[in-house]
Amino acid sequence: MMSCTLLNPKKRLFLCLLVSLAFFLVVDTSSQQHLEAKKKLMREKVRQMFYHAYDNYMTYAFPHDELKPLTKSFTDSLSELGNLKLEHLPTDYNGSAVTLVESLSSLAILGNSSEFEKGVRWLSDNLKFDIDARVNLFECNIRVLGGLISAHLLAIDPTNRLIQGSYNNQLLRLAEDLGKRFLPAFETPTGLPYAWINLKNGVMENETTETSTSGCGSLILEMGALSRLTGDPRFESAALRALRQLWRMRSSLDLLGTTLDVVTGEWLEYSSSIGAGVDSFYEYLLKAYILFGKEDYWQMFSSAYLASQKYFRHGPWYHEANMWSGKPTYWQLTSLQAFWPGLQVLAGDIAAANSTHREFFYVWEKFGILPERYLLDHQMIHPTMKYYPLRPELAESTFYLYQATKDPWYLDVGEAMVKSLNLYTKVPGGFASVRDVTTMQLEDHQHSFFLAETCKYLYLLFDDSFVAKRNYIFTTEGHPIQVVSSWHEKLPKSYSGNWTLSKRGAWESGASALSLQVCPSIALNSRRPEQHRESACHVPDEKINHRCRSNKE
Repeated sequence: MMSCTLLNPKKRLFLCLLVSLAFFLVVDTSSQQHLEAKKKLMREKVRQMFYHAYDNYMTYAFPHDELKPLTKSFTDSLSELGNLKLEHLPTDYNGSAVTLVESLSSLAILGNSSEFEKGVRWLSDNLKFDIDARVNLFECNIRVLGGLISAHLLAIDPTNRLIQGSYNNQLLRLAEDLGKRFLPAFETPTGLPYAWINLKNGVMENETTETSTSGCGSLILEMGALSRLTGDPRFESAALRALRQLWRMRSSLDLLGTTLDVVTGEWLEYSSSIGAGVDSFYEYLLKAYILFGKEDYWQMFSSAYLASQKYFRHGPWYHEANMWSGKPTYWQLTSLQAFWPGLQVLAGDIAAANSTHREFFYVWEKFGILPERYLLDHQMIHPTMKYYPLRPELAESTFYLYQATKDPWYLDVGEAMVKSLNLYTKVPGGFASVRDVTTMQLEDHQHSFFLAETCKYLYLLFDDSFVAKRNYIFTTEGHPIQVVSSWHEKLPKSYSGNWTLSKRGAWESGASALSLQVCPSIALNSRRPEQHRESACHVPDEKINHRCRSNKE
């Protein structure tokens, strides 16, 4: 064989380049094969985690709501633990199988069509909402209504082939029944819904009027989807009215507080943040824009997002601030904030998402798992909030960042999380919450969102074939809803009574305020001012300085 040194310089250079290229191709191929092997191995580990949690639930807790893994028993989370509460339970009440409802979309993603169909059959025959039960509107919406809607959409998608027998929209009928039972909660002077509703009797006498920003501002995905599927506009209208009212109540800094009164419309807690009590409000503005295509969702989100960057962000961290002054109130990291980098990915702010995500993972590595609250100013865990209830938010953001960057470092993050969950929280009866991350003392509770979100996002991190087939948005409880063009508003080119400025600069009837996104109130030369209509981009404000955008802006 002739060596490179016996060739003339040009041929020698060319041959050596070919050899080098071949070497790098071999190395790259080998590296890619190693990466794929690692992803396959981790995918199977997460699959085993899911079924360890799911099988124990089905064995020891079903049809009750959630599993108590240490004692291998059950809790009806709607009546005992968590944010949901049922009262005056009928003697024959056996739970509403919340974990089963929450698990259906995960079963679909894992490709288990037989277990998915079995779950659909059971829910169709047994799930009832005509019970004298007081439930939290927000939690019941994201867990049960969202789970039913998502599972229905997966069941009717022919590409998934999840139902072998007949399916006659049973889950959608259940969702519609539940949605109708939500509607009395919105019958307030402000349109903001009560936080609690009795599924049989509506709003109870002397019901509390206090709710949270996320509680009344994070309903639009599920209720909007329900309206699109049933043709009944009441669900979306109620949720949208509440969302617009909430936006009208923002401060001049575009900040919102944490809690408010649904009757008076007054703020009760002025501290604003991206964490508990407000978090999913931001999330649903952006995801509603993606799902429904309404421009005003984007306008609200972009204003709120810019305000969060201005008043909350301190390097990679986000503190809380007074909604009126913008001054910091609490310097603390909460585990719920870990969803934020994932939302930033959807908004296209990848650099900021990466920076914040790395800080969250630093805290995870420091303690083995993520504590509920971490005091930034003291660099210590909050003394009374040391627990970790198997939350999914960091796994969620890791999945989104890997999708956006394909940086294998995020796979390492996911691998570390899987290792920690198996090391610290896995028990013979499932996966247990951690009461104290400094001692790893466990608590007898496996939340339904561990199956709905934590396992789902970790699985999708290592196997994204499900999202490669379709465009989906995931609700705040991790339930996938397919993005379809037919759900996007097709705005008319014009309609009578709405005269505004055309793109050519002339006032004419052929352009609408809706399609051009200009405020009808600036149509000074309108020929029919009495027929002005509210445009999609214009949300009436209480504050005079909250003016509508001008044409130039």
